[in-house]
Amino acid sequence: MAEYRTLEIMDTTLRDGEQTAGVSFNAEEKLAIARMLLEDLRVNRIEVVSARVSDGELQAFRKICSWAAETGHIDQIEALGFVDGDRSIEWIAQAGGKVLNLLGKGSLKHVTTQLGKAPQEHWDDIRGVVEKAMQRGLRVNLYLEDWSNGMIDSPEYVFGMVDALKDSGIDRFMLPDTLGILNPEQAFTLCSQMVARYPDLHFDFHGHNDYDLAVANSMAAVRAGVSGVHVSVNGLGERTGNTPVASVVCILNDHLKTPNTVDESQLTQVCRYVESISGIRIPENRPVIGDAVFTQSAGIHADGDKKGHLYENPLLPERFGRVRKYALGKTSGKANIAKNLEELGIRLTPEQLRLVTSRVVELGDRKESVTTEDLPFIISDVLKGEFTAEEDKIKVVNYSLQLTRSMRPVAMIRISIDGQEYEELSSGAGQYDAFMKALWKVYDKLGKPHPKLVDYTVSIPPGGKTDALVQASITWDWNSSELKTRGLDADQTEAAIKATFKMLNIIENIKQ
Repeated sequence: MAEYRTLEIMDTTLRDGEQTAGVSFNAEEKLAIARMLLEDLRVNRIEVVSARVSDGELQAFRKICSWAAETGHIDQIEALGFVDGDRSIEWIAQAGGKVLNLLGKGSLKHVTTQLGKAPQEHWDDIRGVVEKAMQRGLRVNLYLEDWSNGMIDSPEYVFGMVDALKDSGIDRFMLPDTLGILNPEQAFTLCSQMVARYPDLHFDFHGHNDYDLAVANSMAAVRAGVSGVHVSVNGLGERTGNTPVASVVCILNDHLKTPNTVDESQLTQVCRYVESISGIRIPENRPVIGDAVFTQSAGIHADGDKKGHLYENPLLPERFGRVRKYALGKTSGKANIAKNLEELGIRLTPEQLRLVTSRVVELGDRKESVTTEDLPFIISDVLKGEFTAEEDKIKVVNYSLQLTRSMRPVAMIRISIDGQEYEELSSGAGQYDAFMKALWKVYDKLGKPHPKLVDYTVSIPPGGKTDALVQASITWDWNSSELKTRGLDADQTEAAIKATFKMLNIIENIKQ
């Protein structure tokens, strides 16, 4: 394996990632993501746009370049451009960009079939664009599009291309597995050939995930000695996506011990932000950032962790600003229940613990979801007179939601806190938003702190029935702790309101 001072990580969420079907970021969202990538996550470079796509993209690029110039990041902002004379160059330069990622053809088939040109003709065209770009004050990196197929089918073409352009002033030669065809053995071999033949050149590897091998291929490329890898947040990208940044960073840190600049403690924050504005949900079992990946389900695992951290691996949740949890369901043992009760500050006798465990297992057998916040109610039901959960201190007395076409929804609410009733009125972007704004008005008047809503999902059973029960699952941040509550009702807003008041009472009864 080659030795590095620092491996470069280039994030292409805002360019290649935006080619995910259904994903489109506006200018403000692009700027917010760019800032998080460079200042919070601390990747080395970001590719933010394709030249000449639209007026909206031009405005977004200008906004990012203006911010980057003011904050010292302008050399880390890159834009994809094309072999089109000086049109891409002018588009990028006039917006304030300083780096052109030029898209060249990295396989003989692409040159002859798509462009209808001879290799030397294409290479001359590239050299002409590079010269014009440098005269305009731009630095140039070169994509060898379809490089992986080029190395398999026409390696003499790839080598001829690099031979023809290696002294042209190009900073980086970027090696895309454009169609995601490689396996790790091939990625290692082909990247090794490039590094061995051109030891003085900077090579980046750009993976795609069609065979679910993008991470493994990137790992192989780093082992082969490339100087940089390309990633995207949450693996966003065309078809099956690009190489996910979270997985790559953990492999660099834990397996390859390769120095890099990324702050892994920011991965969860950045990935969840991009999830919220892209609309592409992170699978619960996505390594590192998935909602369930630090949750142990089997009782034997909780028992082993309690006795000696026997079921923990190096991916400790604290590295990523998270905590380990123990799921409640049919595979739960007493150790799982005890861990959750400990979080709630509830102590039971061994016999009480056995009865509660039996009930949780029974609910799991019926495929009912059980959360930590459900435990006080389960305890109250199972132990009846032996244990009484505190009565809700915060209750909905009444509310009215008004939805009128072309007008903002309005909510009028009356709630009870410790027996005292309060009433407020507010408008909002939606009915639930209006309800919450009215609710927080009450809290603000009383000087009561309230949790912050982090995530909100709605699950509707398949089948198309309009009277089906809806489950609203809401994740909250309370004093830097993450909690989740659920509400169930035929009406989506009512389900969300139930989940909200469940959280407020948990805070009143347990956390304080």
